Amino acid sequence: MTNTTRTAVIIGVGPGLGMSMARKFGREGYRVALISRSDARHGDYLADLSALGIEATAHTADVTDPDRLAAVLAEIAAAGDIEFAYYGPTPAQLPVPITQVDVATARTAFDWVWPAIQVVGAVLPGMVERGTGGVMISGGLSSVRPLPMLGQLALVVAALRNYALTLNAALADQGVYAGTLTIGGLVERGDIHAMVTADPSTFGGAQAHTLNPDELAETAWEMYRKRDRAETVFDVLGD
Repeated sequence: MTNTTRTAVIIGVGPGLGMSMARKFGREGYRVALISRSDARHGDYLADLSALGIEATAHTADVTDPDRLAAVLAEIAAAGDIEFAYYGPTPAQLPVPITQVDVATARTAFDWVWPAIQVVGAVLPGMVERGTGGVMISGGLSSVRPLPMLGQLALVVAALRNYALTLNAALADQGVYAGTLTIGGLVERGDIHAMVTADPSTFGGAQAHTLNPDELAETAWEMYRKRDRAETVFDVLGD
C-alpha cells in the first residue's frame, strides 16, 4: 500500500484534520511523517495509522523553533523524498479585539507565518527539481470575511492564504501544486472542538457549526490530484 520514496509531511498534526490528512494520504500510497509540538499523543497516532497499513513516523518540533523544525524536516527528507507538505498548526494565543491590536501583538501573531515559509523553503526546491509535489496550508474564514472577534489572528490567516494562492500562481507551469483550505467552523475531533463542546455554557452550542475532518481531507486530496483550484472555502458559521 505504501511507497517509501514518497512522503507526506503533516505539520501541526492533531486528532482532527491533521490525522484525517495523514490517513487520506497514507491510503493513497504515501509514507506519512507527523510533526507536532508534543509527543504525548504520537503513540496513539502511529498505532492508528499502523492499523490501516500506513507506514508512518512521528517527530517533535515546535514550529516557532526554526532550528528544530529544520532538523526534523531534514531527518524526514533523508528517509524519502517529501512530495507533499500540509501546514496546519494552530496559533497558541487568544485573540485580542481588532481595535486593540498593537504592533507587538501583531508581530507575535505572525510567528505562525514564518514557519510556513520555512517549510516551503525546505521542500519546494526538491519538488521543483522533480517536477512533482505539492503544499497545502489551512487557514480560517477571517481571511475572506471580516470576523472582528478573531483580532490579530485574522491578519495571520490572510497572510497565509495569500501566500498559498500566490505560490499556486507561481508554480502553475512547474508541476508543483500549492493550495489552501479556508475553514469556517469547528473541525470535529479537533482540540478546539473538544474544548467548545465540553463547555457549552461558555461557548454556546456547536450544532450546525461543525465540519467533518475526513471530508476536508478528501477535498484536499482532490484539489491536489486535479489541480483545478487553489482554494476551497468551508463555511458553516453563517452570516
